[in-house]
Amino acid sequence: MTTGGRQRRRLTATETDLGVVQQRAYLVSVVTTGITDREAELSIGELGELTVTAGSEPEGRTILTRDRIDPATFIGKGQAQRLRREATAADVDLVVFDNPLSPVQQRNLQEVFGCDVVDRTAVILDIFAQHATSKAGMLQVELAQLRYRLPRLRGRGIAMSRLAGGIGTRGPGETKLETDRRRISTRITKLEKELAHIGRVRKTQRKARATADVTGVALVGYTNAGKSTLLNALTDAGALTEDQLFSTVDPTVRRLELASGPLLLSDTVGFVRNLPHELVEAFRSTLEQISEADVLLHVVDASDPEPARQIAAVHEVLGEIGALGLPELIVFNKSDVAPALVVERLLALHDAAIAISAREGDGLDQLLDRLTEARRADHIVAAFVVPYEHGEVVAGLHRDGEVLEESFEAQATHLKVRGPIAAFHHYDEYRV
Repeated sequence: MTTGGRQRRRLTATETDLGVVQQRAYLVSVVTTGITDREAELSIGELGELTVTAGSEPEGRTILTRDRIDPATFIGKGQAQRLRREATAADVDLVVFDNPLSPVQQRNLQEVFGCDVVDRTAVILDIFAQHATSKAGMLQVELAQLRYRLPRLRGRGIAMSRLAGGIGTRGPGETKLETDRRRISTRITKLEKELAHIGRVRKTQRKARATADVTGVALVGYTNAGKSTLLNALTDAGALTEDQLFSTVDPTVRRLELASGPLLLSDTVGFVRNLPHELVEAFRSTLEQISEADVLLHVVDASDPEPARQIAAVHEVLGEIGALGLPELIVFNKSDVAPALVVERLLALHDAAIAISAREGDGLDQLLDRLTEARRADHIVAAFVVPYEHGEVVAGLHRDGEVLEESFEAQATHLKVRGPIAAFHHYDEYRV
């Protein structure tokens, strides 16, 4: 992780060779009434996976139950002192909270622990920063990080030399903190403009695809559910696949030819419980490709201890971006490692869902059949009457759809055409 901290433990051979010291982290989860012990264990377990993915090594963990959140330290002064002693004994460099911390709480806790304290949001932002490779992805991550950091500036500034500013930009008597805040705000505005331009370009590209005879399918799902593996299995896309959270940040789009016509498959960033709002907002232009898809291919890890939690977390984000009402095909992946009885129960609970193993290829033929059906469902049969002087419209209908019937009457050509609903909007005035 990018946060600093004390680094005193002995190095392993690998770390010595690389010249890198892995931070030691202490994990803290605070639960309130209504949260079961199992849910709390699953949540802090996932926080451990996130911490490892970000580059730190969990050395200890604790789950606290509180009826009331302390506005100053989140966990109360007494609990903070107790955890400080445990963290010190574990010789950690970093304390990671599973809960969102306010800037005041984070600062106060850092004073108590004497090391860096971050929350779940900061960890996820750090992972995204490591995995983003495209220009749009890096801009989106930077925007999310700056929005997160801005309210946390206090006292000491952060290095902003790469941001806007310089001679003639600082007013008389302006403090470094005020300068940093202004520079961050200026940078945020610049990033928002750049991403708005990228969003307009993507929207134009999506409109062009909509007019073509192509059905858009967005792969959605919890992080590490196997979306990229499935995309590779269906299209030989060569998308990065790793057994870690958020290995995909930048979207991958590939074409899949079916008997019923072509599909465009989009591999999107994985979702997670409590996905930071800063990320959802920053990645809105990327996530819009989900809301504008014709079909959602929802990939669920059947081997996960609580697949229902995965589905609920994904549906929460889909609702936030306006994509919850789209046609959805649920696919339970990793059926080769999940217990057979678990897979049977999941299929019984979710009508029309199917079980596959993207890694082994099991169930892919059935999935292709279902995608073929989805492609056909995205199309309609419509009748058109086109005057002879508008021959270019007849040519367009032949290009954008499948002409089932065509007859030449006294004053016009009569056609019955099967094609995508979106493409037919261009010919509304000729439609019967």
